[in-house]
Amino acid sequence: MTFAEAMVLAVLQGVSELFPISSLGHTVLIPPLLHWNVDESDESFLAFVVVLHLGTALALLTFYRNEWVRIVRALVASVIRGRLDGSRDERLGWLLVAGTIPVGILGVLFQNSVRVLFASPIPVAIFLMINALVMFGGEALRRRQSAQSGRRAKPIERVTWLEGVGVGFAQSLALLPGISRSGASIVAGLLIDLDHEEAANYSFLLATPVILLASLLEIPALFKPGVTIGPVEAIAGCVVAGITAYASVVFLTRYFQHNDLRPFGWYCLLAGAAALILFSTKVV
Repeated sequence: MTFAEAMVLAVLQGVSELFPISSLGHTVLIPPLLHWNVDESDESFLAFVVVLHLGTALALLTFYRNEWVRIVRALVASVIRGRLDGSRDERLGWLLVAGTIPVGILGVLFQNSVRVLFASPIPVAIFLMINALVMFGGEALRRRQSAQSGRRAKPIERVTWLEGVGVGFAQSLALLPGISRSGASIVAGLLIDLDHEEAANYSFLLATPVILLASLLEIPALFKPGVTIGPVEAIAGCVVAGITAYASVVFLTRYFQHNDLRPFGWYCLLAGAAALILFSTKVV
């Protein structure tokens, strides 16, 4: 992998991890589409992807730093007290803990099986189109729910524990390259009556510990024999991915104040269909 290719992947990671268009899907599809001489099943490539995810996690921590300080304080206080006091930060903190458990368990159980898909662009292109259908379906169901029941959007502190775990399970779909972590969790948030802005913020907060812990657990892979990733590419990629991710979350938190998921759905549908045609017909 050249330095230029590494930086392209870093920018791609920073954007597509938070935009609901699947970072893993794009990471699998872009190198063969551009005829890069990269073995995506190689330890070096997977190690580099881990570094990029670490940059994204640090960007999320930086953007939500004040909220995380309040959440951690509330969690520690509730543990010391031995009971919950019902505050927003405390409830949000424990909802994030509950929502993180499903993806942690499923990630450990299926990570080796899912990694096989890294070298299979056709299934990834199909999953990218499925990701579009998830977003279209979620938006349609949300509008139908609102029309039929007249229910108003609720704040995060009114999310039930079962709903919080459900959003966590939705996030687990991102183990499949082509399915977006943020897209699936935002859709799940919409279906439990959060508005787009609240669902997006909840999704990004929920993603932060998952991405950070997964990155830290995979960092030892950087030091395995045969891993040839250079320190310059690793450090520069982490920084570039972090800067791009920070810009992405700034944009998206404003975007979802007045907009929905459908434009991203159209992008995933068209990009996935184009990739499927190109790889199926062996044009690339």
